[in-house]
Order: sequence, then C-alpha cells, then structure tokens
Amino acid sequence: MVSDGRTAREIFDAVMHNPARAKFGFGERLAIVNVDFQNAYTRIDQFKTAYETDPRQIEWTNTISALARKKGMPVIWTRVAYHATAADAGVWGTRSDTPDSLQNIKHGSPRHAFDDRCEIDPAVDMIYDKHMPSAFFETPLQSLLVWHKVDTVVVTGGSTSGCVRATAVDSLSRGYRTIVPIETCADKHESYHFANLTDLQLKYADVEPVQTVIDWLEAQRDA
Repeated sequence: MVSDGRTAREIFDAVMHNPARAKFGFGERLAIVNVDFQNAYTRIDQFKTAYETDPRQIEWTNTISALARKKGMPVIWTRVAYHATAADAGVWGTRSDTPDSLQNIKHGSPRHAFDDRCEIDPAVDMIYDKHMPSAFFETPLQSLLVWHKVDTVVVTGGSTSGCVRATAVDSLSRGYRTIVPIETCADKHESYHFANLTDLQLKYADVEPVQTVIDWLEAQRDA
C-alpha cells in the first residue's frame, strides 16, 4: 500500500491529468440518472444530513437534464423514503434512530421532497423512490434503459462516496458506459468526495467535467 502524504484531492488531480488513461467514452444514447436531489441531502440551510461541494451542482444538473430531454433521451430522478415503521429500511436502518437517521425519511415529508431548485418535468422525467444506495436496486431503472436502447449512463447527485458510487458501479456491472460529471456530485467531506471520484475514474466510470457532457449532448440531433 502506498502512503505518500498526498491529500485525496491531490491524488485525484494527478489521476485526472494522466493523459494515458483510457476512457469508456459515450455510446449512442444516454440517460441522465440524478441521484437523491432531495432536501435531506441538498438543503444545507435546513438539515444537518445535507452537503454541498459545487454551489452550482443543481444548476449544472438541470442543464444536462434539459439537454437530454431535448434530444429525446431519458432523465431519471431518485430519492430515498421509507414506510412509517421503517420496516423496509432493512439492516441499513439499524445503526441509529434519531430524527436525522436515514430510515426516518418518510414519504411526503420535507426530507423526502425534491429540492425546489431542481427543474423536474413530471410529464417526461421518471421519478423513483429507492431504499438502498444504488438507483438500480429494486427499481424499474434497468427496464427503462433497455426499452430506450440506452448504452451510456450519466450519474449525478450525492453522495459521491455513497449512492453515486453505488449507482455507477451497478451501471458498469450491467454493461453501460458510465460517466460521472465532476461538478454535479457532492459529499460531506472533500476527502470522501475526491477519494471516490479517483476510484471511480480508475475503475468504473469516466469522471469528466460537466462541459464534456454538455458538448456531447449539444452535438446530438434534437428529438
């Protein structure tokens, strides 16, 4: 194991500046999977479970989501919520039991609600509630992607070290080219954030500036 005193951010910067690193690249059709842009995780002014990395995170996510819609490509938003008894939280809901605990995000609560800065089009976008980290786990996401002939999944949201990472790993595991736009992800601490972006870049995804996704989408034909 290497121990060289560099911070997680310094290691990330070094990895990203390696010109020899091969990329998975874009395929023919992508989907934008926006993970858990709900108040519990975005409203730092209201909830201690929330976090912010790039202040423009939601703005960037809205931009690429709008472009994907314009090109006739699917946009999916996920959020976490549990039954009033938390019986569906499983073992994940057993480590604590406070008003801020995961399993106490209830359907219809302020913590469950999407951040009102998110520009969601309910007439077109798909919205899935989930119980576990990955957006693929026990949701219709896989079937949706197959039906729309998607071969590339762009993962945004939070946390980078949790649900974004889990979704990206599951995406690759299902055979999708996977892209994580840097500015669209957030985490509680920069160490977790940059360490996981590094690992995603090295193994599971193309970690790219959001402008790379914007440029690719703008080059596609409108629906």
